[in-house]
Amino acid sequence: MKLSLRGEYALRALIVLGLNYDQSVVRIQTISDQQNIPKRFLEQILNDLKSAGLVESKRGITGGYRLNRPPDQISLATVIRYIEGPLAPVSCVSEKFYERCSCPDESKCGIRSIMKEVRDAIVRILEGVTVAEMCERVKQLQGTHSNPLDYVI
Repeated sequence: MKLSLRGEYALRALIVLGLNYDQSVVRIQTISDQQNIPKRFLEQILNDLKSAGLVESKRGITGGYRLNRPPDQISLATVIRYIEGPLAPVSCVSEKFYERCSCPDESKCGIRSIMKEVRDAIVRILEGVTVAEMCERVKQLQGTHSNPLDYVI
């Protein structure tokens, strides 16, 4: 699994929405400015997250985006699977996107065995971390005196 720029930007947008979960909406320009994400690219990403049911939007002059459910109910695995696809490094070990590989016998393939362990570790970590926990980590790393909305990777 490799996180693309699209995946990274999706997570960064979710940080802003998670940190502002108590607000009605966050304007797309605000997310773009705070995370240094090109606005047009961000619009596409937020539309994808909306299609996944992770965010909702409000139109109009007071419009913007907000999380569709509490940040502690959105795992990073859910987000990354939707934006990037499988978490597995090779398709023959993917549980949700399995594809047969070209090796003669999957059950005796050393590469597959190792990649399954890699997949299991990735899934365990990403299923265990929510947007709320990611936001808490941002707060801890930035300290109490800095503005949490200035988060940039």
